[in-house]
Amino acid sequence: MQFVLILSLVAAAIGSGLVAGIFFAFSTFIMTAFSRIPAEQGIAAMNSINVTIVRSPFMALFVPTAILCIVIAVLALMNWRGSASALMLTGAALYVFASFLSTIIFNVPMNDALEKVSGSGPEAVGLWATYLRDWTWWNHVRTVASLLASMAFVWALMVV
Repeated sequence: MQFVLILSLVAAAIGSGLVAGIFFAFSTFIMTAFSRIPAEQGIAAMNSINVTIVRSPFMALFVPTAILCIVIAVLALMNWRGSASALMLTGAALYVFASFLSTIIFNVPMNDALEKVSGSGPEAVGLWATYLRDWTWWNHVRTVASLLASMAFVWALMVV
């Protein structure tokens, strides 16, 4: 059981760390670059990313890491190990709630709304400005949560 726990923590630390890196790229330069081009081009670029990402290896990282976090939470509760279990639960909660579920609840609906807009009229320009602000804010949340989850899993590895 100890081997399964260690392997799970290592995989979750790596998975959440990689996801944090992807989100970090969007927060620090991709969305800024998109904000510097005309709305019609930014919308087209983001819509292309949104179609591509669901068919990419990202999904083979993002979803299984969430599942692994749930497994880690169960393992932590089944065999309480003091601070190690608290760190495991913290990492799992950060990733599942603030990274994974916030994506589903906030970012995906914004992506769906953006997909319905084309052109460069006032409606598209207004939606794009709101999208850039709100989507990026939630992406910052996902970035920080994924990074903190990774750190919690590494810390749990050090004390388990």
